[in-house]
Amino acid sequence: MGNAVVHFEIGGPDDQSLVAFYQELFGWEMKPMDGGGYTLIDTRGGGGINGGIGRSRTGEPWSTFYVSAQDPQAILDKATALGGTVVMPVTDFGGAVTIAMFNDPDGLLVGVVKAESGVEDSGPGPSAGEGAPVDWFEVLGSAAERTQRFYCDLFSWTADTSSFPGYGLADTGAGHGIQGGLGAAQETRWATICASVPDVGLALRRAEQLGGSRVYGPNAAGEGMQTGALRDPAGNIFGVYHRDTA
Repeated sequence: MGNAVVHFEIGGPDDQSLVAFYQELFGWEMKPMDGGGYTLIDTRGGGGINGGIGRSRTGEPWSTFYVSAQDPQAILDKATALGGTVVMPVTDFGGAVTIAMFNDPDGLLVGVVKAESGVEDSGPGPSAGEGAPVDWFEVLGSAAERTQRFYCDLFSWTADTSSFPGYGLADTGAGHGIQGGLGAAQETRWATICASVPDVGLALRRAEQLGGSRVYGPNAAGEGMQTGALRDPAGNIFGVYHRDTA
């Protein structure tokens, strides 16, 4: 069984501007934590995963996903052996959650969250509503084969590369959480998450109106599929896509 992708996180030096941006863009419900500096996200998407928005202590923005593991230290050790580097050692936040973070061989940030025995996800799932669900993750490094090998070796995932040259559909094999894609990019590289939206072009235009910018899109990606990516006001990349269900 592979490790599940169960949570996403976005951060920047001004976390409240990001809260306002994503709430307006995707219709997410925001739940500030006591003490400030972190806001829990219920996407109200009825599926996928929930996340959080945090205040950067270093001034650097970030957006990434978290992978569940029974032994986060073992994941860090293996990531290092495979060419990654530790960004945050295993840290217990007062018994509420234990996390760690690493950079993959391309310097892309990914989180690890400790899975408690018998607990599949990190907190309750998204409630029903009209928010945009976050139900896909994506890693685009400098070389597709190296990216696929790193994540599949580290998390016991599989990657189906038969449909798209330079891109593999990742199956975590966990039975919960979300699935994703592993590939390569010519210029901008990222490890991020994607939200399902009714109209990719409209979402990108709305992001621009709210102070973000367009990375690319809308692009056709197979029959009935459109993709795009935006930069939020902090500079983080976030993906959007639409798949026709008819």
